[in-house]
Amino acid sequence: MKGKTVNLYFVASPLQYLAARAIAQHIQTGEIQILIWYKPGVESVVIPGDWDKAAYMPWPRLEPLPGFLGSYRRLLENIEMVSSLIGTCETLNIHSAVFDTEAINYFLRVLPKSCGARAMHARILPDGIISIRRYPLSILKRILQCLRKARMLFNPRLNYWCFSGDRLGTDAPFCDRVYVVGGLPHEYPSEKVVVLPPLVNRIAECGEKSAKTALVIGQPLVGAGLVAKSDLDLISREIHGWLTTQGFERIEYKRHPKDENCELIRNGYINLTLDEPLETWMSKTYYDAVVGVRSSALLFAKQIYSDKTQVVAFGWNNVKFKSRAEYNDMHSAFVKCGITIM
Repeated sequence: MKGKTVNLYFVASPLQYLAARAIAQHIQTGEIQILIWYKPGVESVVIPGDWDKAAYMPWPRLEPLPGFLGSYRRLLENIEMVSSLIGTCETLNIHSAVFDTEAINYFLRVLPKSCGARAMHARILPDGIISIRRYPLSILKRILQCLRKARMLFNPRLNYWCFSGDRLGTDAPFCDRVYVVGGLPHEYPSEKVVVLPPLVNRIAECGEKSAKTALVIGQPLVGAGLVAKSDLDLISREIHGWLTTQGFERIEYKRHPKDENCELIRNGYINLTLDEPLETWMSKTYYDAVVGVRSSALLFAKQIYSDKTQVVAFGWNNVKFKSRAEYNDMHSAFVKCGITIM
């Protein structure tokens, strides 16, 4: 063991992986780094050599164990698995993008006890565009927390840590740090905010291609309930029409891990398959334009490329937002970053 402090990272996306790696390599240096990913699609971007230990953790409700109370038994199995990876330590830093979900929250109390940690700190990982605003817990969510707490009656180890305020956990007493991406707005308490170093390097100007090339960033729009099926083709045609008018000779498409149907792809697009985070790929690959709808990758494209690369968002008039406030916050973030919204 390198020391007495263990940093544990729960990640569910390539972006969260990059954030965790930046913390491990530039902030919590010289300490033990353990990575846990709980979405199968993340495995392709994991570099085992970057971590002291790394493992996949099945999500209890999505991958329950066979038989009676499968989700419950999976949760207990996950606790045992993660505890064994940590071993013993004096200080435990738990990183996650959100702490209200039961698959992560129970670790806050059970791990310090199982690992003998004298101190535990919970820290929030950035999660792209979701991280630019707060999401207050509803009354229903608070009631659900109490029901999760009641599991203690059946198993004392399952001691859910109830909290109020932002559902990510930024207001909770167990959270001492909120990591944010530089250049992106946020609404978090200033005393908790820590700006991450750049997750990827800015691309060099000499990387330009001979053919005028664009990247279309896909995301699950209909699949996530963000766009009506009748409006999807309108957005796709609008993007394709703009690219054609601008004279792009090569158009590449990168689907989101949940974009199973490649909703924005058109005939003639080159469908990319990557074994690294999209942000890392962009940092090594020049594009004359990066376009999409409301993907967080557009924000990072603006940070990676110079002003010679057009970064454009389409279809916002057809996208469903949870509220007018959410629309205003996201619109403001995109505009502040220099993204053109058509």
